[in-house]
Amino acid sequence: MDAYQTLRDSFRWEDAGASLAGLPGGGLNMAYEALDRHVAEGRQDRLAIRWLPKSGEAVDLTFGELTRRTNRLAGGLGRLGYRFEQGFGVATLLGRVPELYVTALGTLKAGGVYTPLFSAFGTDPIVMRLRLGRIGVLVTTAVAYRRKVATLRKELPDLRHVILVGGGAGSFEDPTVLDFDDVVGHGEDTFEIAATEATDRALLHFTSGTTGTPKGALHVHGAVVAHAVTGRIALDLREGDVFWCTADPGWVTGTSYGIISPLVNGVTSIVDEADFDGERWYRILHEQRVDVFYTAPTALRMLQRAGMDVAHATDLSALRLVASVGEPLDPESVEWARQAFGVPILDNWWQTETGGIMIANYRTEPVKPGSMGRPLPGITAGLLRIDGDGELVVDGDGQPVEIPADSDEVGELALEIGWPSMFVGYLDQQERYARSFVGRWYHSGDLARRDHDGYYWFVGRNNDVIKSAGHLIGPFEIESALSEHPAVVESAAIGKPDALVGAIVKSFVVLASGYEPTDELRLELIGHGRRRLGAAVAPREIEFVDHLPHTRSGKIMRRLLKARELGLEEGDTSTLEVLS
Repeated sequence: MDAYQTLRDSFRWEDAGASLAGLPGGGLNMAYEALDRHVAEGRQDRLAIRWLPKSGEAVDLTFGELTRRTNRLAGGLGRLGYRFEQGFGVATLLGRVPELYVTALGTLKAGGVYTPLFSAFGTDPIVMRLRLGRIGVLVTTAVAYRRKVATLRKELPDLRHVILVGGGAGSFEDPTVLDFDDVVGHGEDTFEIAATEATDRALLHFTSGTTGTPKGALHVHGAVVAHAVTGRIALDLREGDVFWCTADPGWVTGTSYGIISPLVNGVTSIVDEADFDGERWYRILHEQRVDVFYTAPTALRMLQRAGMDVAHATDLSALRLVASVGEPLDPESVEWARQAFGVPILDNWWQTETGGIMIANYRTEPVKPGSMGRPLPGITAGLLRIDGDGELVVDGDGQPVEIPADSDEVGELALEIGWPSMFVGYLDQQERYARSFVGRWYHSGDLARRDHDGYYWFVGRNNDVIKSAGHLIGPFEIESALSEHPAVVESAAIGKPDALVGAIVKSFVVLASGYEPTDELRLELIGHGRRRLGAAVAPREIEFVDHLPHTRSGKIMRRLLKARELGLEEGDTSTLEVLS
């Protein structure tokens, strides 16, 4: 029996939860497990965060210093009148700066619900999320507040205070706008953490909202059990490690694995304030002696564009593990990363709703390039059968029909309910939340297949699947096949309406340096697709583009490509819903 199966057989969530300290007076609090527990156990001088500003020297925060700063922030919220019993919401609209991490953890200590917002959002998505989340406190900068929120403050009756990082509150002549340093500067270094329970709300994560109103997924303090365990098992985090998660803290990955998981596991996190720069990233990996690097396929493709010479000129000998999340990673990128970094790259899968990694490749197990791996210990995954319209098939009792383990059939990826970081609701959308479950399963909306070894392979989002002449075609399999051609850096596949077969496959292709968008190359790529996939699945049309639209978290926005193909406006999502 292999090590993976042995761990699965012996794993129990109850045992994993018992390994955490818990609040001294009873209960469970994410921030206590991330910070104060380490101080209580004598690790106050261990480096928690090394912040790399855009320019200048690095700033080091030990577990002891971060504990004191978050205590002062929690105390400041109390002086402003926020109490645990109120279930108040605090949001950040910040880049990768220390104040964001202090706010997130200080809010949790005070018993509030923390909501990260992406700093590059425009006014509308920010105000929408503040309003939907009934946010009471916004922590941001004077520039961001003035440009994106201040003029619409009247539309946010729940927003009682704005706290500005870097100063500038005096310029607004508003007593509810305060400076961050004033809020935390008068606080005590100690704070009695709110007596939260595992079932109390802790985090509110909004989905990207690219298809309409964003959903607010709620998570509780008990999710910290999954954050701790998945960090150790899927990311191989160990005591003394230097860990770099490149995800923006405005998204769920940047919170679960950029803040909570590494701190709970007592490792040092690298936090880089600057935007992506290939040479800078390689320099950080070398100079900071990063052990574990967690990033996204989009970032890996950008590093790939920088060329193999830069990678080979960098000492990456400290790297033990490179992991990827956000979009599926095609086999060619896996092989490139292995050559560039000297270690296999481990893809994994999870969603905002799952709160943590659910399916992964593992450092000690064989890696199948292109696969997202096998379920984590404590996670039971399955595939639910779908019909030709992408709807779940149910039996006579209304229960979903499961696809047998030995079948290569595509189905909707589902998880048996009950893991600690499972979301507990969509804010104010109980019916929508209920529709996420069928029988004992949470059905993810992602389509996948499973091989005979139990590895799962991503096919596509259910509403992205192309229906052509009775076939259900996943866009990722097309994109992965095209990426094997040396001329292709990235591609996206959509269904183009066709009167005869319902839809034909059209691919948008970004070319590698040195290749020209000629008719000859277009025919060559179509031929390559047919040889790899067969005529029924391969793209019938190819359009060369300079770049593809992505969400801020790196996912390809196929709906925008479909809208452009149909001559629709970007915002006409109602028509796109029907066409999906």
